[in-house]
Amino acid sequence: MITKIMDVSEEPINMEYIREASEILKSGGLVAFPTETVYGLGGDATDKEASRKIYAAKGRPSDNPLIVHIAKFSQLEDITENLPKTAKLLADAFWPGPLTMVCNKNQVIPYETTGGLDTVAVRMPNNPVALALIEESGCMIAAPSANTSGRPSPTKASHVYEDLSGKIEAILDGGAVDIGLESTIVDLTEDVVTILRPGFINMDMLREVVGEVRMDPGIVYNDKGTTSGAKPKAPGMRYKHYAPKGDLTIISGEEDTVVGKINQLTREALKEGKKVGIIATSETADRYPEGEVLVIGNRSDESSIAHNLYDILRRFDELSVDLIYSESFATPKMGQAIMNRLLKAAGQKTIEV
Repeated sequence: MITKIMDVSEEPINMEYIREASEILKSGGLVAFPTETVYGLGGDATDKEASRKIYAAKGRPSDNPLIVHIAKFSQLEDITENLPKTAKLLADAFWPGPLTMVCNKNQVIPYETTGGLDTVAVRMPNNPVALALIEESGCMIAAPSANTSGRPSPTKASHVYEDLSGKIEAILDGGAVDIGLESTIVDLTEDVVTILRPGFINMDMLREVVGEVRMDPGIVYNDKGTTSGAKPKAPGMRYKHYAPKGDLTIISGEEDTVVGKINQLTREALKEGKKVGIIATSETADRYPEGEVLVIGNRSDESSIAHNLYDILRRFDELSVDLIYSESFATPKMGQAIMNRLLKAAGQKTIEV
């Protein structure tokens, strides 16, 4: 299979490409497309075979549900039952945007799409290409991130092509995404809204809309990279994700001691003939005299850290580093989301100094 790349990065959107991609979806094929978070790998959410193709192309565990992308709130009502009032409140506040709601499903969305669960995860992306594709195709689109399962999520079309070329029919290239981390996932099937995956929309933002909100104990990380030990409710959070090829370790603590520890570990590794990568911020990058130093962003603009995380991990793959040392990023608004992704990429490997 030859994967066609269609450039839809310019305004106005090339609707010929949108129509061509829509026909692929309607015929049961797969199309990768940009959202505001990461690139998604899309298929018709109501088509069992299309969902099976998504799992196969990614090498994704079949019990890890796919998120259904919609363009109108009425579509959420069409595929769920016992929809709580909080769904409309959250949709009015955050849709289109990086919020996924888990609701009780009806028979419209097959179990092949929901990973065998009686719930369905749904969001409305805030990206004109994604919305145009949903509307033009007439499909609700099941779409996990468009990468090989376990690899860093794709924030550029080139990342998608690297992982999925020859496995899917087409890629809609909309340029680099805005946010760079997957959506916040909230469970609406319990009495209290529960965050199953942290993201751009944080707990404080949710509480302003619905009142009481709690975090799934299985995903609460402290600055040492440990959790309560509880099993995450969301199946996808149980797997190692976002991992670069190099062995990643996170160093946490006060800035001076973190920098000193990373420099020490780097010197020791270089003596052993290892190639070392270092994830630093603009504030600290010049304090690392050795190793391949990449700047992820700056601490005064935490969105820059989130935006660049996956691209940085993939760039280290291109540099063929053996080891990667990263500073910890306990930032005020997105710190939980950033560290959630970074710790999963490191397989929870941390050093406290």
